[in-house]
Amino acid sequence: MMRVLIFILVFLLPALLVRAQINDSLRVDTAISKKKVSTSLPDTVFKPKHSPRKATIRSAILPGWGQVYNKKYWKVPIVYTAIGIPVGTFLYNKKWYNRTRDAAKMLSADPPDTNNYKQRVNEKLWIFFDNPNALPSLLNYRNEFRRNMDYSLLFVLLMWGLNVVDATVDGHLKEFDVSDNLSFHVKPTILQGTTTAGISVVFTIGRNGPKNITSR
Repeated sequence: MMRVLIFILVFLLPALLVRAQINDSLRVDTAISKKKVSTSLPDTVFKPKHSPRKATIRSAILPGWGQVYNKKYWKVPIVYTAIGIPVGTFLYNKKWYNRTRDAAKMLSADPPDTNNYKQRVNEKLWIFFDNPNALPSLLNYRNEFRRNMDYSLLFVLLMWGLNVVDATVDGHLKEFDVSDNLSFHVKPTILQGTTTAGISVVFTIGRNGPKNITSR
C-alpha cells in the first residue's frame, strides 16, 4: 500500500502539477490576447465630418436631397410644394398657349381656316371663331399665357435657388455649437509684468476653453 502511495506521489503528482501549470498558462495567454484585441479596437467609431458643400451640390442636383443630407426631413415636402406649384402653373399655361396659338394660326390664315373648327379647337375658344374680328383678342389671350409661362419658369428657378441656399445654411449650422455652456465674466486683475490694475473679461463658449481679454 505504501508503495502505491509513493508511486502516485512520484509519478502522478508531477504530471498533475504540469497539467495545472499548462492550464494556468493557457488562461493567462487567453486573457492577454483578449486584452490585445480589446485595446486594438478604437474606443469610438469614426464619424465623418458634415460637409456644407455636399449639401449644396446635392440640393442643386435634386431639390430636397441636401435637406435629407442635413437630416432636415420635414423640409422636403415644403421644398417640393414650393417648386411644384410653379411647375404646375407652367404646364397649365403651356397647354393653353398651344391651344390659343393653333387657333390664332387658323384665324390668321388667308382665308381663315374655320372648317370644322369645333372639332379642332377647344370649346372655350369657339367664341373667337364666331366673331371674325376677334383675332386681336385671341392674340392677346395667347400672349398672356406666354407671359405666365415665363413667370412660372422664373419662380421655379427662384424656388430651386432658395432650396440650395437653405441646404447650404443648414449645412454650415449643423456643426454650430448651440449648447448652454456660454458664460461671460468681468473681474478686476493685475496686468502681467506690472502693478497696474485692470479689468479681465472671460468668455466661455461651448466646449472651448475660456478666453481672456484684459484691458487697463
